[in-house]
Amino acid sequence: MATLLAFHAHPDDEVLLTGGTLARAAAEGHRVVVVVAADGLMGAVPEGADEAPRMAELRASAALLGVARVVHLGYADSGHGPVLYPDPPDRARFVRAGTEEAAERLAAVLREEDADLLLSYDPNGGYGHRDHVKVHQVGRRAAELAGVPRLLEATVPRDVVTRLVRLVRLLRIPMRHDDEVLRTAFSPRAAITHTVDVRRFARQKQAALAAHRSPVAGTGRLAPVMRALLRLPAPVFGLLLGREWFVEVR
Repeated sequence: MATLLAFHAHPDDEVLLTGGTLARAAAEGHRVVVVVAADGLMGAVPEGADEAPRMAELRASAALLGVARVVHLGYADSGHGPVLYPDPPDRARFVRAGTEEAAERLAAVLREEDADLLLSYDPNGGYGHRDHVKVHQVGRRAAELAGVPRLLEATVPRDVVTRLVRLVRLLRIPMRHDDEVLRTAFSPRAAITHTVDVRRFARQKQAALAAHRSPVAGTGRLAPVMRALLRLPAPVFGLLLGREWFVEVR
């Protein structure tokens, strides 16, 4: 049995990009660990709390996927958009962290777990969120520092993104993303090295997404899409999100 460590930017990213793969690996008997760079909170952690509220949602989601351990690297969310706000008083925003420093933190977990496989993000950071791009940079360096045998970067083929965006627009589901930007985001089909069929784990993936109550009920860019996904029957959810894609870094 192997140890798989999935490195993500924020709580809920673990479901959207790799949830089925994590559930499948856990079901097959592998040890699965999730590390998030940022805790999904823009400001300071509430006084008297040990961690940001969304970390509890991440732990609930992870439990549904069969994840054995959840780790937060200690950074705050950097936000998405033209303005990069000052750091909160208790921790740095992830995008401002030194790549070497953050990679050392991740490498320490990789060594502790003796990880056989690291999942990270493609060079575009998916749709270009600054924290996602940073995950790519930190993941690459941490893999080198820890000597991880295999590195796979989670992504989506651009043609699939185009079809999904077209469907969202057709159904008139609000989504505040620029279509032109999305057409050049993620990865070209030719770059994909692994396609994982996770339709059998659609119910788990959908339930794990529902565990992230804050973004689902919130006003974020993807909130209306997430709410629509949770209303779907599990087989239909599986048809839409039943495959996950990766590019292996050789």
